[in-house]
Amino acid sequence: MLRRPHPGAKESIVNTNSLTETLLSQLQGPGVQQVSQQLGLDQNQASQAVTAALPLLMGALRRNASQPQGAQSLLNALQKDHLAGGGGGGGGGGFDLGSILGAVLGGGGGSATNGAGILGHVFGGQTPQAAQALGQQTGLDSGRSGQLLAILAPIVMSFLAQRFAQQGNAGQLSQALGQEAPPAGSASFTGLLGGMLDQNGDGKTDVTDLMGFLGKR
Repeated sequence: MLRRPHPGAKESIVNTNSLTETLLSQLQGPGVQQVSQQLGLDQNQASQAVTAALPLLMGALRRNASQPQGAQSLLNALQKDHLAGGGGGGGGGGFDLGSILGAVLGGGGGSATNGAGILGHVFGGQTPQAAQALGQQTGLDSGRSGQLLAILAPIVMSFLAQRFAQQGNAGQLSQALGQEAPPAGSASFTGLLGGMLDQNGDGKTDVTDLMGFLGKR
């Protein structure tokens, strides 16, 4: 669960928390409220679902960026499609959640906010399995789970782009994602993340799988 920052310690929380925790803290309040309205959930349900979904998305990206080639491919995608999606400016301060969430829910913004398209790259052919795993964790039906992932995917990509695509490099991106904790509480999450990158069916994730994973962009 998100640790609520002390009123006078916001800056240190943003700087020391994981990427997931930092983004989750920004989504609380109006962001979660918009998600709850979109999915027809009460705000508490929506908050719990977002708290479960973000580690799944970050975990997928973490697995992809665990080798230099995968990290570079991800960085290239962030620079190409998502750098302007969060309102411009470098670093975390340029991430405009309101703008990107409005674009995602309003259907604007092209490929940068095309949640279904992003999920196709992030999870390959296993987006339905990801939605099912999230549904098992949260109690949502697979339709709502899939909608939630499609809403959050562009937000995650824009958030990462604003932090790494202008001043960062593939090594920094890989290191930051590598510090993200795996999704907890569901064996289906672990199995999904372990198998989704094995696109050539050889039983292990290798460079061929990684380059096929985001090379489609």
